[in-house]
Amino acid sequence: MIRLHDIRYVRLGTRDLEGAIRYATTVLGLELARREHGAAYFKSDSRDHTLCYFEGDPRDHTAAFEVDTPEELERAGAVLERSGYAVAAGRREEAEQRYVRDFLSFIDPSGNRIELVHAPQHSGRRYFPGRDAGITGFSHIGLRTLDARRDEAFWTGLLSARVSDRIGEAPLLRIDEVHHKIALFPSAYPGVQHINHQVESIDDIMRAWYQLREWNVPIRFGPGRHPTSGAMFLYFDGPDGMIYEYSTGVRLISAEAEKTHRPRSFPAVPSSFCMWGAKPDIPEFKS
Repeated sequence: MIRLHDIRYVRLGTRDLEGAIRYATTVLGLELARREHGAAYFKSDSRDHTLCYFEGDPRDHTAAFEVDTPEELERAGAVLERSGYAVAAGRREEAEQRYVRDFLSFIDPSGNRIELVHAPQHSGRRYFPGRDAGITGFSHIGLRTLDARRDEAFWTGLLSARVSDRIGEAPLLRIDEVHHKIALFPSAYPGVQHINHQVESIDDIMRAWYQLREWNVPIRFGPGRHPTSGAMFLYFDGPDGMIYEYSTGVRLISAEAEKTHRPRSFPAVPSSFCMWGAKPDIPEFKS
């Protein structure tokens, strides 16, 4: 099994890099770390970057996960190839563009591009955004799946994810003690479905709700609270059809709790996504 240490960054293509920069800094509340290689890199915590927008096809999405050692990265490539997946080793210039020592990439069973990275850079400068959104860090992604049961088996059998809970066919997968770092949502096409940043408190979520409405940014779901992870949330529109989420209070499953944890199954109905009664305007969240 390939052991994933943490989710590291997301790379998104865009036809409007200037617009994506304005959104990420003034609306989302990230810090622009740098612009180079026809791309913009954004900080949300102590990592060098956790989001990169680059000039390209808006359907071009990549999610990256960190492994701990070069030996684990090499073994991961061998395991994937033995399992029938084409693996591409990252070239030196590509690694430099990602601010990692080394990486490999592959396509998951649904067509999502995944990168495994070793020794990604951290920043000696603290995260200092242009606006105070209360963000404490990049936390998880929703990933589209063409076959949720097949892809759950891939992420839990070949990779080191564990199922925390399920909503209908959609598994919520953890790779550390956080309730989920990946959520697989049935869809007709691949790609990153939403990007989550944690914020300090419910106050930050409510401030964002008022501020986003004032800026005419469409709210897609919330404010609400997930009965699965216990997190309070707000989903809203981003560039090129991407959905962003703020949340706080996510459930942790400690090593001790891991011994007795059993995934719960929730029906694919609105109340399984929000225990307060909010209704989602997100296709993958609708039954």
